[in-house]
Amino acid sequence: MKHASVKPDILLLNANTDATMTQRMVVRARRLHLACRGATVADGARYISDRTSLQAAARSVCLYMDRLPADHHPDTLIIACFGDPAVRDLRASLPFPVVGLAEASCEIACQIGNRFAIVTGGVNWPTILREFVAEIGHASRLSGIYALDQTGDRIVEDRDTARAALMTQIAQAQSEGADAIILGGAGLIGFAEELQAAFRVPLLDSVDCAVQCAIGLAVQSGET
Repeated sequence: MKHASVKPDILLLNANTDATMTQRMVVRARRLHLACRGATVADGARYISDRTSLQAAARSVCLYMDRLPADHHPDTLIIACFGDPAVRDLRASLPFPVVGLAEASCEIACQIGNRFAIVTGGVNWPTILREFVAEIGHASRLSGIYALDQTGDRIVEDRDTARAALMTQIAQAQSEGADAIILGGAGLIGFAEELQAAFRVPLLDSVDCAVQCAIGLAVQSGET
């Protein structure tokens, strides 16, 4: 591991095949940590919107890391999909920390308040994410999951339409008891910052949360 005084090398691996989305996430990540590089899986879905594409993403990220030479290994790996495909499997097999967007966001949300909500894009995600939150032990802290009809890729294409829908869903989540609200997924990058002034509870960008966790874990590993 690198000495703690050296900026940790963070690899952000996009679990879908959209390289443009990878670049958007890297640009966002570098606002918090310049030593962040991006990569995109070679196969799988262009956008992950259901269980089938999530399972394909898990296979793709595992294959990518299997093929990555050891001298290209990062100090910390971020699996950049708000569903955390293969995160637990990779943690068991890799010698450095692995962070998922969803788990990192939930952990930070739980540090902020007693109850958190998730707002995301795509009607198939609430069931998947509810199960995921239970698996990581935070079901009792989840106040609700709210999904836009637009999937994340469509949100990127039409942010104006998405903005109005997000405002509605965030307002509902706030009224139903959330102390923090996660805007989950790369398609929602920037909205937390843009919309925060309209709401009294913190809005969390899932990419920001993952980068914050990745930096902390890399520094901890470098000190051991």
